[in-house]
Amino acid sequence: MRVILVRHYRTRSNAAGRILGWGDSPPCVDWKADVDFITNQLCKGDVGIDAIYSSDLTRARQTAISYAESFGLADVIAVPELREVNYGKLQTREKSSVFSRYPQHKKDPDLVYPDGESFHQMQRRSAPFVTSLATAYPGSTILVVSHAGVIRGLVSNFLKLEYAPNLRQKISFRYVGDFLFEGNDCVHYDELGQPSGFVSDGGVRIPVTITAVVS
Repeated sequence: MRVILVRHYRTRSNAAGRILGWGDSPPCVDWKADVDFITNQLCKGDVGIDAIYSSDLTRARQTAISYAESFGLADVIAVPELREVNYGKLQTREKSSVFSRYPQHKKDPDLVYPDGESFHQMQRRSAPFVTSLATAYPGSTILVVSHAGVIRGLVSNFLKLEYAPNLRQKISFRYVGDFLFEGNDCVHYDELGQPSGFVSDGGVRIPVTITAVVS
C-alpha cells in the first residue's frame, strides 16, 4: 500500500500564529493555491488515488473534499484518529505565549496540555490507524489529509526517528509525504512537494529505505 500524506489548507488562525488543535478556523483567501500545487504534483507524478481519508476536523475534511473532486472520488472518510493534538485550554492562544508559559512545549512529547493530550498520545492513536490502512487496502494508494503535528508524529514513527527533537520540524501547506508499506511495515519514504524540515535541515536524505525491525 502507498500512503500520500498532506496537510489541510491554510486557515486564518494559522496565518495569525494561533493554536488550533481540535478547534477550527475559516480558510485563508488564497488557500486553494496550495491545494492546486499538491494536485498538480500528484498528477505530474501520475499518482492515482484509490481512496481518501482525513481528520474529521473541518479544515482537513474540507481539504479532502477538494481533492476528492479533483480525482473523481465520491467519498471522503473522516476519522478522529487523524485529528491534530488536543491542546485543550490552549486552543486559540497565540503560539508565542504558549512557548513562554510552557517551556516544554514542542520539546517534551509527554507534556499533557491542560484538558488535552500529549504529542505521544496523539502519535499512539494516529500511527496505528495509518498502519491499519495497509491491511485494509493492500496494493492501493490512499490519500491522507491531516495536520502538521500528526505528520511530524507519523514521519518520526515510520522512519524510526527520535520524537522529541522533531516536534518542531517545518511542515508546509505544500508538503507531500509518500510512504510505501509492505504488509504492516513502512519500507520507503519520499517527499513529492515542498521539503519538510526533516529534509531541509539535513536530518533525513530522501528517498529513505526503512529496515524492518526483526523481533
